Amino acid sequence: MSEPMKVQARLSAPVGRVRQALTDPAELRLWLAEHAEVELPQRYEFWGRYTPEGDTPHQRLLHADDDTLRFGWLLDGVETTTELQLTAEGTDSTVLTLIQSHFDFAEAMSGSTIRGVLQTYWALSIANLAAHVEGKPLLPRTDFTSADLRGELVIAAPADKVWESLTNSEQASAWFGYPIGIEPWVGGRYAMGGFENGYAAKVVDLEPGRRMSVDWGPTGVTSWELAESGGRTTLTFVQSGFDEANPPYGAWSGSVAGLFELRRFHEVPNWQPIWIAEEIPGLEPAPAS
Repeated sequence: MSEPMKVQARLSAPVGRVRQALTDPAELRLWLAEHAEVELPQRYEFWGRYTPEGDTPHQRLLHADDDTLRFGWLLDGVETTTELQLTAEGTDSTVLTLIQSHFDFAEAMSGSTIRGVLQTYWALSIANLAAHVEGKPLLPRTDFTSADLRGELVIAAPADKVWESLTNSEQASAWFGYPIGIEPWVGGRYAMGGFENGYAAKVVDLEPGRRMSVDWGPTGVTSWELAESGGRTTLTFVQSGFDEANPPYGAWSGSVAGLFELRRFHEVPNWQPIWIAEEIPGLEPAPAS
């Protein structure tokens, strides 16, 4: 078994506020799952359409105290272990450390087990936790019961600035947290990992300043479109053209998680990403990044 996945994020809220968001079932239903029930220290469960294999709850609480939450989570017949640790950083900031067992990047790329979505599932979940505790609009959650992969995000910036950050290699690499090479013309390359070492998809449609589509092969075509109103930009993004019997949930979740930093890139003065671990979430190719 591979080493446990470890991700850290800096949240702009005190430890007590973050712990409440992690343990109050009403709050969990807002940012994490369709259904949640919590009775510490005996029970911590979440399930529903926004949870992998969420037909019923599959969590078993192992430990809970003021700064650590650990539970077993049965996925594809294997009990994984998830641990969330909270560390105060001053009075108004918290470092969240997520440690997740049974994640294998090869399985994520092959789609051979639902455990392959764990990295990007938690990336999107933590991004929504950060938005929730800051009182910001949430990102679309991945519906693991649907093959309709689409969403939208409003960014407090003009469309030309958003367009530049989506199509300029340097800016896209900065907010996504991973090297991206972009040739913004029809037939150009869109390379996750950069032009030298990355996987290059192909730009198949582009209207400068407004829309672009990228063909990723088996995981489908990413399309996004910008519409500006009153100095704010609505980004609409869709993934299509994949095998609907095996939707690319992992890739989609990672891409949507990346859009959290795109919004912050434009809206937060002296922007710095919330991610402070080496393993930055959102590494798989997919929508709107």
